[in-house]
Amino acid sequence: MSDAAKNQLKKSLGLSFNIAVLIGGTIGVGILRTPGTIAEMLDNYWLIIASWLFGGFYVLLGANSYSELATMLPKAGGSYNYIKRALGEYAGFLSGWFDYIVNAIPPAFYCIVISEYTIILFPELANYSTVISVSLLAAFVLLHLSGVKNGSVIQQITSFLKVICFVALVIACFIYSGVEVPKIKTDNSIFQIGLIFGFFKSLQLIIGTYNGWNSVCFFAEENENPGKNIPKSLYSGVLLVIVIYVLVNAAFFHVLPIETLAKSSLAAADVAKILFGENGAKIVTVISIFSLISILNAFMMIPPRILYGLSRDGFFIRKGTTVNKGGTPIVALLVSSLFSLFLICIGSFEVLFSFAAFISIIVWGLAYFSLLKLRTKEPDLPRPYHSFWYPWSTIIAIIASIALLIGFIYSDPKSFVIIVGITLISYPLFLVLTKKK
Repeated sequence: MSDAAKNQLKKSLGLSFNIAVLIGGTIGVGILRTPGTIAEMLDNYWLIIASWLFGGFYVLLGANSYSELATMLPKAGGSYNYIKRALGEYAGFLSGWFDYIVNAIPPAFYCIVISEYTIILFPELANYSTVISVSLLAAFVLLHLSGVKNGSVIQQITSFLKVICFVALVIACFIYSGVEVPKIKTDNSIFQIGLIFGFFKSLQLIIGTYNGWNSVCFFAEENENPGKNIPKSLYSGVLLVIVIYVLVNAAFFHVLPIETLAKSSLAAADVAKILFGENGAKIVTVISIFSLISILNAFMMIPPRILYGLSRDGFFIRKGTTVNKGGTPIVALLVSSLFSLFLICIGSFEVLFSFAAFISIIVWGLAYFSLLKLRTKEPDLPRPYHSFWYPWSTIIAIIASIALLIGFIYSDPKSFVIIVGITLISYPLFLVLTKKK
């Protein structure tokens, strides 16, 4: 058997995994933390809810375009395949590595945060934070080395438990009636510069919290029926996440007034303390750990798929395409895990993590533009799914991406400078790799 045939990914994933990886890869601790920060910046109930809905609508437009792209080119690695096909090798190379960086940072971050939450529950483990983080990473590497099926089962179980936890928290909030819900004050300062700045900073946090909505596309090559499963899972998964996010915000505001939430660094813990007394913080800690295990599992699977795709196209070492008997891209998994181990040991990846939403907007925007380009460039390419209300839905998604990008540059110029720096370094590197090819 040839190496190419031997190193094919297995078609072993279905609709339930798709929905589980979308929910698992999106809903994390962000939704438990960000409501307080956003309340402080916007200080208006309707503006806060509108911001979450705007973020959700933007992601839904994205799901519409990605449904066509991922079913048209069902290849491992997601976005970069479409960008490379439409805009050329360098655009594919840059977006692929951008996407890889964004998705390879979270595993280290989540291992560290899970260890911190474990120490909250078991204070006697306080001196073993790094040991817990590294052990957790090692356990998940072993799980995924054993095969895609095991990773898929864990994803479905943890995502289901996560949704149950969030639904229970929302119900508990709405049942609670100990505090009178404050009257919503109208705010005439919406168009002040400070609030516009706060709005874009909030949207950056919100887009970061929605990040992971297109997780399904990274596994398109392993899907049993991508033409049907990908659009179904993208729409149903994204709608479920939007509903959960809006309900969690409304539920938190039902228990605590905006002024109180605005001072909270972990909004969910303050809400849970009122609902469940001193044990409230422990309950939120347990929900957080469930959320994080589910999201960690998803992000242990995503970066190796991007690296596998990059390797296959000559943008990384040829060995990166090695697939084991269980269907796991084994070298790509080990390389990504070593990167995570490095980040855990140095523990200073906050700067990288802060511009994840920034890079994501650039990659998504390029993918939407690729859809327009491929419709004119390759009209005869088989398209099992056609984007709804094309081209207007895609054009709106591109305009929204550009507007968000300008807003992010305005509110976070440091991240923009880092991204420009990476782009400048990337071109000579691209030339070296293409010469080798």
